[in-house]
Amino acid sequence: MIPTMSHPMSAETIESDLQFAITIAKSAGVRAMALRAETNKEGGARWEGKMLADVGDQACDGYLQGALFGRHEADGVLSEETRDSAERLSRERAWIIDPLDGTKEYSQLREDWAVHVALTYKQECALAAVDLPAQGRTLWAVCLPGQERAGLLGGGELVRGDSAVPEAPRIACSRSHTPPWMEAFHDGMGGGELVRAGSVGNKVALLLLGEADLYVHKVGLKEWDTCAPETIARALGWHVCKLRGEEHRYNQQDPVNHELVICRPAVAEKVVEILASCGALEDHRS
Repeated sequence: MIPTMSHPMSAETIESDLQFAITIAKSAGVRAMALRAETNKEGGARWEGKMLADVGDQACDGYLQGALFGRHEADGVLSEETRDSAERLSRERAWIIDPLDGTKEYSQLREDWAVHVALTYKQECALAAVDLPAQGRTLWAVCLPGQERAGLLGGGELVRGDSAVPEAPRIACSRSHTPPWMEAFHDGMGGGELVRAGSVGNKVALLLLGEADLYVHKVGLKEWDTCAPETIARALGWHVCKLRGEEHRYNQQDPVNHELVICRPAVAEKVVEILASCGALEDHRS
């Protein structure tokens, strides 16, 4: 036990919860992949497009909700696919899940989607798993004080936040929409490659797997989009904040948190300064 821990969970409880998070995230991913592979009597896909997206979302959410209720009935739960309840606000421990992060990419049979399972304690990140089912990889982490660690199942190698900063960092961004301010931000950061991809969890994984260096998103994110990826990034020493530098809080009454910045700490001040000067903070919804 670490005597300076600011939470009541024992090392044994943390390990048990972590393994549970990894297991259910991976199991949900297996279910999602199996649904994509199902065929009809004619040998074609049983589900396609929006129907596949809806079936995948509901199947994964149902599995995750059942697993959480069966194992952690006393904890709160916030999920993208289930009606919210104020009851979770009274719980110190709350699980925040996204059964399919990147539903569009999932339904298009792409690889850039994820399953998010995160545990928060007193509104802060505790531990998480981000499964990338179509890539055969699972990222996991604990970021509780004194217990920080992270790992990867599957191919690749994790990159820490204290690694070298490239002169022109590669910026992970949406594959379908580049807001007007992004061009000025991109130039201000050195004009590095724009790495276009889907899913917040997948884009954060690009940073943590060494395939990009910086991720900035302005509007439209919810707690289930950001919590699990943020947990893993923090455990690896990456800087995580909102566009003005504020930190996220989780298990809030309104789960909309909109913004996400993930970068190496060495460039965090520069990133926030450029965001303030490139138009990203102007009050428009893009």
